[in-house]
Amino acid sequence: MNHNELTDFRYESLWRLYSAEMPDFLARLSETPPMQRLKQIGMNCGCEYVALHANDMCRRYTRFEHSVGVALIVWYFTHDARQAIAGLFHDISTPAFAHVVDFLNGDHLTQESTESRTAGMIENSPEIQAILNELNLTTADVCDYHLFPIADNPSPRLSADRLEYTFGNFIQYGVCGSDEIARFYGDLSAGINEHGQPEIIFNTPGIAEEFSLFSMQCSYVYISDSDRFTMEYLAEVLKRAIQEPSGLTVDDLYTTEERVIRKLKKNGINNNIWYTYTKIKAVQRTSRPIPDTFCVKVNAKRRYLDPYVKEIGRVTQFSESYRKEVDKFLAIRFDEWLSEPKA
Repeated sequence: MNHNELTDFRYESLWRLYSAEMPDFLARLSETPPMQRLKQIGMNCGCEYVALHANDMCRRYTRFEHSVGVALIVWYFTHDARQAIAGLFHDISTPAFAHVVDFLNGDHLTQESTESRTAGMIENSPEIQAILNELNLTTADVCDYHLFPIADNPSPRLSADRLEYTFGNFIQYGVCGSDEIARFYGDLSAGINEHGQPEIIFNTPGIAEEFSLFSMQCSYVYISDSDRFTMEYLAEVLKRAIQEPSGLTVDDLYTTEERVIRKLKKNGINNNIWYTYTKIKAVQRTSRPIPDTFCVKVNAKRRYLDPYVKEIGRVTQFSESYRKEVDKFLAIRFDEWLSEPKA
C-alpha cells in the first residue's frame, strides 16, 4: 500500500526511507480508532504548548507518526508481521502529554507507568481484533514490543523505537537533514550484538560515530532545564485539575490532548493554571528554592545511544571523542532548583 493512503502525515519522507512500501495489514491497523487517537498525542510531552518552546517545536511530531515509523523500521529489518505490529502498538496506550503522566505517577525515570493499558486497548478494539484474526494473531502476540530486540532492547542499544524518535527529533530540532538521515539508515542492518542477541547495527565505524555525536544533541534536549521544568509543571497542572470537583479524570488523559485542554479551559481554576503554564518564557536555576513560586528539583532519565558496529564493537569502545561525550553527559547533576523567573 502507498504511504499516501494514510492521511495527515508530515514526516512522510521518513516513512518512505524506512520502507519503500507499507504492508496492507499495517496500513489497516494504523487506521483503527486507537491508533488514530495518537494523531492528537505529541512526541514532545506537552512542551510544544509552552511559549518557551514555540520556535523549537513549531513542527508537530506525533505519536502516530512515530509509531508507524517504528513499525516500518521493524518490518524492513525483519519482515515479521508479529514484530512489526508490536512495534506499531508500542505507544497505543500513551496518554495526553505522554511522559508528563509518568511525572504525575512518580515514574518519570523508568517511564513505564502508562504501559499497563496497552493490552486492554488492543483487546477492546473490534477493528484491531478483526485484522489480528485474519493474521491468526492474538493480543498476547503483539501487546509487548519489549519481547523483540529489533523493536526494543535495553538502553543504550539501538532499536527501532530509539532510532525512529532520534531521526524524528533530528528533523524536529534541526540537527541534520534528510540526506544525512538517509545515509545513516543506509548503513544499518539487522545483526547480532556482542551478547549474541539481535540488534540494529551499523556497518561503518565513521558513520556510526557521526550518528552517535548527532544523537547526543537530542540527549541534551531531553534532560534540559526547560524540558524537565515544563514537564514537571504540567504534571502539577494535571494533578490539581484531577483534584478539582467535576474536574479532569484519569480516564480523560487517555483521550486526546485537544479534549483534555478543552476540559481544562471549561473550569475557571484549571483554565488559569493552564494559561499560566502556556506563558512560561524562561527557566532559571537557583541553589535554593524561591519562595511563593513553583520551584522544583527534577531528576531526569539520561537517554543516550551507543550503537554496535559489526565486528568492531560499541561506538564508545573505538571513539574516544564520543566516549568523552557520554562520560560528560552521564556526569550531569540535577541538584539545583528550577523555577520561572519572577517578572
